[in-house]
Amino acid sequence: MKRRSLFTMLPAASALLAARSMGQSATVEDASSDRFKIAIQCWTFKEFTLWQAVEMAVSAGVKAIELFPGQRIGGPLEDTKLDPSLTDEEIQTLVEHMTAHGIEPLNFGVTGISKDETEARKTFDFARKLGLYGVTTESLNAIDTLEKLAIEYDVKVCFHNHPKLIGYKMWDPDYVFEQVKDRHENIGICGDLGHWATSGLVPLGVIKKVAPRVRSFHMKDREVIGKASFDCPFGTGIIELLAILDEMKNHNFSGNVSIEYEHNWETSLPEVAQCVGYLRAYSQMRA
Repeated sequence: MKRRSLFTMLPAASALLAARSMGQSATVEDASSDRFKIAIQCWTFKEFTLWQAVEMAVSAGVKAIELFPGQRIGGPLEDTKLDPSLTDEEIQTLVEHMTAHGIEPLNFGVTGISKDETEARKTFDFARKLGLYGVTTESLNAIDTLEKLAIEYDVKVCFHNHPKLIGYKMWDPDYVFEQVKDRHENIGICGDLGHWATSGLVPLGVIKKVAPRVRSFHMKDREVIGKASFDCPFGTGIIELLAILDEMKNHNFSGNVSIEYEHNWETSLPEVAQCVGYLRAYSQMRA
C-alpha cells in the first residue's frame, strides 16, 4: 500500500491506537516519535488534581506532561497548588508520583516570569529541579533576562499565543517571530494552533513562516478558522496537522507536542486518547 494511502486511514488508525492506550499504558517507544515527544498539557485536566492528571495521562497513552501553574496537586499534598515556591520535599513527593507512573514532566506554563533576574531565577530553579525541557510564557518584556537564564540553565523558553485581542500583541506570530529570530537557540515559540485559528490565521501558513523558531506546541484541531470553536479529536477538524508535523520534521523539530484539549472538561479522556493515537500513528507511518 502506498504511503499516501496509509495517511487517509489516520483517523481510523488513531482510534485503534486510542482504544489500545485506554486498555493499558503505552510504552516509551510508542508514546513518542524519533524526533518529538508526545505530551498532554495538564490544563486539559484542570478540573482534576495534578495527582489525578498524571494517572489520566497514563490512561490516555502518553509518558510525558506539561505542567501549569496553580493546579491543585492533590494526593498527600492535598490543596497545595503547583508553583515554583514548592519546597524541595513537596517537589520530591510529586516527582516520585510521576516516576511511579512512568511520566516525565517536560514544560511548565503558561506562566508569567519577571524581568527581575532574582525573581526569574525562581522559575528556572524550579525547572531544573524537575528536569524540564522548557518553560512556556508570554513575558516577552523579560526576553533579555529570559535569554540569559535560558543559556545558563540550558532550558528552552517557549513564547505562547492566545487569541487576538485589542492591545494584545502576542497573538501575532509575525510579531513574536521578529522578537525571537535572532536570539539564542533556546529562545523560541510555543505554537498554540487553536488560538491561531481563532485569530483567523491558518496554522499551516503560520508554521511555514515560523518553523525554525518553534520549540513546542499546544496542539489542537478545530472545526473552523476565524472564530472561537471547540477542540475536536485530531484528524476530525480542518487544521492541517499532518502537513504541520511534516513541516516541523523538515526543520528537525525535537521539542514536545503537548495535546491541549479544551472541551468536555470532565469527560474528555477518550477524545484525548484519540489525539494521542493520532500522533502515535503519524510517528509510526512517517518512520
